[in-house]
Amino acid sequence: MMFLLTDRTGRFSPIKTGCLLLLLAPALWLLWRAASHDLGPRAMTEALHVTGQWAVRFLVAALALTPLQRLLRWNRLALIRRMLGVGAFAWAAAHLLLYIASVKFDIAFAVREIFSRYYLTIGFTALAGLAILAATSTDAMVSRLGLWWKRLHRLVYAIAALAILHFFMQSKIDASEATLMAGLFLTLMLYRLAFRLRRPLGLVLLAAIAVAGAAATVVTEFAWYGLATGVDPWRVLAANLHPGSGLRPALLVLLAALGLGILVEAARRLPPLGGRRNGPGGQARVPLTGNT
Repeated sequence: MMFLLTDRTGRFSPIKTGCLLLLLAPALWLLWRAASHDLGPRAMTEALHVTGQWAVRFLVAALALTPLQRLLRWNRLALIRRMLGVGAFAWAAAHLLLYIASVKFDIAFAVREIFSRYYLTIGFTALAGLAILAATSTDAMVSRLGLWWKRLHRLVYAIAALAILHFFMQSKIDASEATLMAGLFLTLMLYRLAFRLRRPLGLVLLAAIAVAGAAATVVTEFAWYGLATGVDPWRVLAANLHPGSGLRPALLVLLAALGLGILVEAARRLPPLGGRRNGPGGQARVPLTGNT
């Protein structure tokens, strides 16, 4: 188990230790709530929701690591990409196990439900995809699969989209967090597009990505409420423009992306974090796209 706390040289890794604690903290909090009878009258349903939420959160966080590593020139972030991805799978697996427990471990009934209810089918498909990626995340599998490994692990983007769609379907009327996850995911895709086009990510382009990501979040929220619920989507759109509506998902996405832009500008004035200058112009060489 010590490999979870050390880097490839066997030395203690604060960033890996912090990541492990981050992955475990919500589980400890959930167990404490359960022991304190703080999950409400529908404790199993609440636990199901919590495990599903954290699975999606950690999956989006794992996808964010490659853009963050490149933009901030923080190469040590690569140490926790695998941990976060496998952690997201573990939370998704716990989500499935709690669902099976909620139907009194009637496996046959659970299987029928999964394949007869499309929102469960979508969620299970995402989980199956994560299971495949987790099973092939070892160094041995990377060597064995070669180029096919990267092609296989690019499926994580489709898997994340399915997981977020499942999140929306389970959110019923209040889809705020599902919208936030969708907005962050779409913003990450914009960074990925900029990397593929080899565009220099100056402050103007970073700000443009932030605005585009926020706009995509608004459109996603509008479309969801308009197509999948009985809520007037124009009222939801108006809420995004009203200053008294609090921190709406689109605003959170905008603030997060603008904050990253500020960090990037600050990082350009400092030596690379966790790596030496070894690229043209003194910048650390990191792949245009990472393992995920």
